[in-house]
Amino acid sequence: MKRWILLLSAMLIVETACTAGAAEKNLYIYCWSEYIPEAVIERFTEKTDIQVHLSTYDSNEAMYAKVKMTGKGYDLIVPSTDFVARMRREGLLLPLDKSRLTSLGNLAPRLLDRPFDPGNVYSVPYMWGSTGIAVNTADPAAAGVTAFADLWKPELKGKLLLPNDMRGVLGMGLKRLGYSLNDTDPAHIQQACELLKPLMAGVRVFDSDSPKQALLNNEVQAAVLWNGEAYIAAGENPALRYIYPAEGFALWLDSLCIPKGAANIEAAHRFIDFLLQPDVAAEISIEMGYSSPNLKAMDLLPPEVRANPIVYPGEADLARGEFEVDLGEAARAYDQCWTGLKAGN
Repeated sequence: MKRWILLLSAMLIVETACTAGAAEKNLYIYCWSEYIPEAVIERFTEKTDIQVHLSTYDSNEAMYAKVKMTGKGYDLIVPSTDFVARMRREGLLLPLDKSRLTSLGNLAPRLLDRPFDPGNVYSVPYMWGSTGIAVNTADPAAAGVTAFADLWKPELKGKLLLPNDMRGVLGMGLKRLGYSLNDTDPAHIQQACELLKPLMAGVRVFDSDSPKQALLNNEVQAAVLWNGEAYIAAGENPALRYIYPAEGFALWLDSLCIPKGAANIEAAHRFIDFLLQPDVAAEISIEMGYSSPNLKAMDLLPPEVRANPIVYPGEADLARGEFEVDLGEAARAYDQCWTGLKAGN
């Protein structure tokens, strides 16, 4: 009987080890749409034999709600600065094991140790960029746009795309009023909300998945979107121009984080470290059109990317940019405004 018990115990140990090994051969990523090149995922799988399963979202709010509700199912997520802070505060992220991340030294110091995650305990910068305006200069009304305020012009009614993004849209109203896009004063938030109401009637499309398509299909002539989308669109249609609005605009930094319910933690660390390799980071920036936080990758970029102001804005434009931060309790006022705007109230 003892021999059978010992044999059964040994079999259970082997089965558990095999199951754990199989689990680490999978990686479940929840990420922004069109944000990780397929070729990069294929290279990672070829190198590690880890199968990557990618699901996408179009807003931080959608990602946050799903991760908080399910508690598990994903091994890696890519929240923006304000949601890194929020999820860290709420205990939804796991601390990173930096001993497994051999390429952290490649990252620009100015993008590390930010207030949303002091010491980068929970996050590693993936890409950064801006939210500006892309216009079709072939359209006379769109060609004259230099600021958010121009989007209210009646000539652009029915020709406008806005992101399906609460912070992006409310930030436009706040900046037009001269406030910070991180303003938490309820009166200022309400002013921005009222200012945005007439604009909403002129919006033809709300899209954060692939807003460039509406521009390329000539459905809209002006779009508030992320710089990478504008970069790709301008490559297909030279008449498209990307504008850093005169009032100021949002800068954002998206980071790689491991959610608390992750099952494949070793695989997640291996993927993060893979993305930090200079050649991989450069490939991502070239294809996606977003700014890389990887200093060594910058040396590998072709001049047409490194010197492109859509991808890497000059200091004068950067000076008008502002990173989004966690709103705290003021997030409720933003949510209420956004819900009302989308409902037409």
